[in-house]
Order: sequence, then structure tokens, then C-alpha cells
Amino acid sequence: MIYLLLSILASTLIFVIFTLLGKYKINTLQAIVANYFTAFTVGVLSSKQSLNINTIINNDWFYGAIFLGFLFIAIFNIMALTAQRNGLSVASVASKMSVVIPIIFGLYVYNESLSPLKTLGILLALLAVYLTSVKAKEGKVKLKNLWLPILLFFGSGIIDTSIKYLETTYVSENGIPIFSATIFAIAGIIGVVILSAKAIKGNLKFDYRSIFGGIILGIVNYYSIYMLLKALQVDSFESSSIFTINNVAIVMLSTLIGLTFFKEKLITKNWIGIGFAIISIVLVTLA
Repeated sequence: MIYLLLSILASTLIFVIFTLLGKYKINTLQAIVANYFTAFTVGVLSSKQSLNINTIINNDWFYGAIFLGFLFIAIFNIMALTAQRNGLSVASVASKMSVVIPIIFGLYVYNESLSPLKTLGILLALLAVYLTSVKAKEGKVKLKNLWLPILLFFGSGIIDTSIKYLETTYVSENGIPIFSATIFAIAGIIGVVILSAKAIKGNLKFDYRSIFGGIILGIVNYYSIYMLLKALQVDSFESSSIFTINNVAIVMLSTLIGLTFFKEKLITKNWIGIGFAIISIVLVTLA
């Protein structure tokens, strides 16, 4: 349970850091690239295994790590576009509602249980994510931009599902640091390619503050993935329960932090959503 709690705290802190990057107008893309290489370094330093490129390439999970590396940076860009064109609430709902994908995967592939209590908890969790994300004044979603939240929904769900599948099938307990580091390294390399393309076009203005922000973000980002993987290895919890509690708790905690530290205003639906979130976590945990 401690691994899941630490994953929730780290994932929530990521949202806080992104908010601060925006507040101080620090270049987000540059910070993201610095974050990936920092996370890679933390993973290598945390590993009990020596870094051997040939060994990593020959690992059964390597191609899955490449796939996840592409997804990590692609989905982040889609999330940014969704927030810009459809609104932050739509981006948040599409991202967190995607929890249904790994839940369904766990139920059918790993024959995880689905008791009435657990079913009620999952349904309440989905409702809680929606209600917590609703804002007082939401613009209408343009149909021509509908493909963005759809891609975000499936992309986020595929990331969680892929992490679960690779962790269960190929990654050993001692192999988590190197596996995580490899994903971040691949995402970082892709980010460097994007920045290089911008530099060639003359659209790149280096922001030295992004390095500092990226280092902090990278340390937190690494441990959010590492702790989630460790939580998934605990036999007493099924993945459907872990992903439900993880996503709902992140939305709930992020909302409360926004209210407390960033003076965001909550409407009645948000408070109802927080209440449902707490109930859903209790139900899924008990189940």
C-alpha cells in the first residue's frame, strides 16, 4: 500500500510542477526533455544492475520500452493540444477516464475478480473523475477537435495497460529501475530530435530555467512510475484496483492542492466528485 501511496503523491506533484512551470513561464518542452534524461539517470543510479547496452537491447521488454517511450512524449503533446483546443477539463477527463482500459484488460486477461462492491467502486470512481474535473464555465467541444480527446483517452489507457503487461510478463523485480530508465531515455532522445528540428528552423530559444525545472520534474517523474510498478507487483492488490485508486486519488488530491495553494475555485459538482472519490477508494480497497 505504501508504494501506491507514494506513486499517488509523486504523480500529483507532477501536476503541481507543471502548474508552476506555466506560472513562471518556463519553457515546458525543454523542461520535459531535461526531465526524461534526469529520470533516466535516477533509474541507472537506483539499479543494482550495471548499465549494459547490449543486455538492455536483448531484454524481452526492450521493444515494449521503445513503444512506451514514443507514447510518453506523443501523449503529452496530445494532452497539451487537447487542453488548448478543448479546454483543461476535457483533457483531464479524457486522460483519467482512460482507467477503464487497464481495468478491462486486467479483468479479461488476468481473470481478476469483479465483485458487486468493486463494480460499484469503479463506477463511482469514473463519476468522481468527471465531477471533480467539471468547471463552472465550460466551452462547447468543437466536433472537428473531438479526435484529440479520443486519442488522449486511448493513448493514456494504452500506456497504463502496456506498463502492466510488460511488468507482469517480462520485468523482474530487480529490473524495474533499468526498465523505467530505458523508457525515459527513449522519450528523451525523441525530445532532443524535436528540439533539434526547432533549432534548425530557428524557432528554439534556450531557457536555462527549464534545466532546473526538468531536474526536479525528472526525479519526481521517475519515482511516480517506479512506485506504480512496485505497487503492481504486490500480490494482495489486483491491477484493476490499483489503477482505479491511483487515478481517482490523483484527481482528488490535485483538486484539493489547486484549491489550497493555487486559489482555484470549486463548484458544488467538484465537492460531490471528491466525496464520490473517497467512497470509491474505500469500496475498491475493501473489495
